[in-house]
Amino acid sequence: MLMKKQIHKRTPEEKEKIILDIQRLGVVAGCRKHCISKTLYYDWLEKYTSNGLEGLFDRRGKSMDLMLKRLEKENKLLKEMLAEKELESRLKDELLKKKIAQWNNAGK
Repeated sequence: MLMKKQIHKRTPEEKEKIILDIQRLGVVAGCRKHCISKTLYYDWLEKYTSNGLEGLFDRRGKSMDLMLKRLEKENKLLKEMLAEKELESRLKDELLKKKIAQWNNAGK
């Protein structure tokens, strides 16, 4: 009788717990306990160390282009917000300089 390999869909939180448990137990013992290969563990560990919990999400079927476009859009928005704040700051500085000049002229 042939045995079917069970496929486990694990959440990123479950993957994180497994990674931490394997680090505590050791790679060989931890991988045996959780029935995962060392290759899969090291793959998860690399993703976890580089991107944290976000790196453990299943990316199959999702385009990295969408993420890139979202980040570019967010970056553009943040640059516009920064430019507005800088402009506002410059205007306040100019107004303050004019007020100080008026006060100095009025005091003379």
